[in-house]
Amino acid sequence: MNTLITIVGPTAIGKTALSIQLAQHFKSDIISCDSRQFYKEMCIGTAVPDPDELAAATHHFIQNRSVFEDYNVGSFEKDALQKLDALFEKNPIQIMVGGSGLYVDAVVKGFDYFPDVDPKIREALTEELNSSGLSTLQHKLKELDPTTYQTIAIDNPHRVIRALEICIGTGLPYSSFINKDKKQRNFKTIKVGLTADREIIYDRINRRVDIMMENGLLEEAKALYPHKTLNALQTVGYRELFEYFDGNWELDFAVSEIKKNTRRFAKRQLTWFRRDQNTVWFDFQDDISIIISQVSELIK
Repeated sequence: MNTLITIVGPTAIGKTALSIQLAQHFKSDIISCDSRQFYKEMCIGTAVPDPDELAAATHHFIQNRSVFEDYNVGSFEKDALQKLDALFEKNPIQIMVGGSGLYVDAVVKGFDYFPDVDPKIREALTEELNSSGLSTLQHKLKELDPTTYQTIAIDNPHRVIRALEICIGTGLPYSSFINKDKKQRNFKTIKVGLTADREIIYDRINRRVDIMMENGLLEEAKALYPHKTLNALQTVGYRELFEYFDGNWELDFAVSEIKKNTRRFAKRQLTWFRRDQNTVWFDFQDDISIIISQVSELIK
């Protein structure tokens, strides 16, 4: 049977390296489901695999879109499934990797159905965002749907508004529509999770941000600054530097906020991925032979 090995875990834990090792072992391709690595204008701040990593295995959905395109999780679900159909014809084992839980679930389980709501609700929420700030909407979501508040990218205004418009428009929590209608897939999924002690994860995040800054993240963000309102740029690592360019923050403070918000994001990632009891978890330092052995047993 076709098998999709899906590698999940918090940011900076080593998912890319593991995906390449598994792809080389199983002679498979890699589907990226990192919702920010799609964009060709964002490279340093999204930790896109470097040229050597990209050459070590065939990757798909890496920097194949522009921030100026309207691309969402529903579009990705369709594109990824089409790509997997083609890849499975060559090899019944394929790899998917990424820290975007919603995008992982879209491919593995199917995109959730949400009823249509009055577009005026979104307009009103957008006005409230502009007038009162994101924290006001975050507080409202926490009251209406604490489950979603704990699991979505709460620092992403687009995600917060989307959840709120469903809550307000339907009178039901956004989370109540998640995973209701299961869609059949022509493959089975093996989820491999990478993790570490919290202090180690946080230290790896802090060091990664420092390396990003050394590698030119400030210049990359400055080039994107004129387009800062685009949805794709409502992203940790860019949003904080936009505050610096706006003159609201000192650079050192902006960098410290990137680290803090990335740590918060990693915590939400773990909360999301740990909901799936079928995920097989490994320590990020486990020997690759151990992981390959266990995954191979699950494939049988």
